[in-house]
Amino acid sequence: MSIMGNWLKATFGPGREVRESGRPPSANGASSMHAHWLELPPRIVSCSVDITVTTRPTSDDLHFWALQASFVDGGRRFGAGHFGLQHYPQHPGSCAVNWGGYHSDAGGELSGTTSPLPSAANNVNTRDCMWSEGVRYRYDITQSANGWTGTLTDTSTGEPTTVRELFAPSSHLGNIVMWSEVFARCEGPSSTVRWQNATVTTDGGTAHPITAFSLTYQAHHEGGCSNTSTTTDRDSIVQTTATTRVHEHGAVLKLN
Repeated sequence: MSIMGNWLKATFGPGREVRESGRPPSANGASSMHAHWLELPPRIVSCSVDITVTTRPTSDDLHFWALQASFVDGGRRFGAGHFGLQHYPQHPGSCAVNWGGYHSDAGGELSGTTSPLPSAANNVNTRDCMWSEGVRYRYDITQSANGWTGTLTDTSTGEPTTVRELFAPSSHLGNIVMWSEVFARCEGPSSTVRWQNATVTTDGGTAHPITAFSLTYQAHHEGGCSNTSTTTDRDSIVQTTATTRVHEHGAVLKLN
């Protein structure tokens, strides 16, 4: 499941409409919030970010926390991929990881290698993957032989898990964003994730920390909840559902 095509459309502003209860009446049944990475250098060949689910959902509703990047080559865009953990009751322990994407022109899903991880839902993109509340994990999207590899690392053990390779005929990454896509009622129960150490690496091998982010929220007319919020906490971007919104659509947040 994805917010491709929706993540740049949110139009909240002064006097926005309120939706703080009920299920999101969006096309896919989700409400989403996004933190777009700013001041990106050219010729990016990898991106990474740490995530901690600090308050895990207690409902059986799907939650997806992803790092998304477009696949680009010169001025051409070949599509985008989204990589991240899911709270997904169809999988053991409600734990899963997803690495999938879409073509920009032809539409449809990008193909890739078969993941070594099993999938209780029998989904090529979404695989069984145990994870724990309060543990920091690192997402890495890196250039590979035929496209881009998604790797999840448990930073408490240093153990990496390669999910699979996604095929995309592109040389670089662009338009990077991290987001929460939540298929739950607007009023809760609340969940929170913390994002840290956003970094991109260029083809010259130079790592660039990303410290500025532009916020968007799924608009009311597209079914978004108005009580989702993205904030900062020292070195972190924090995304929370079923809470009071602090920073509105279009705000730019900078980390210390």
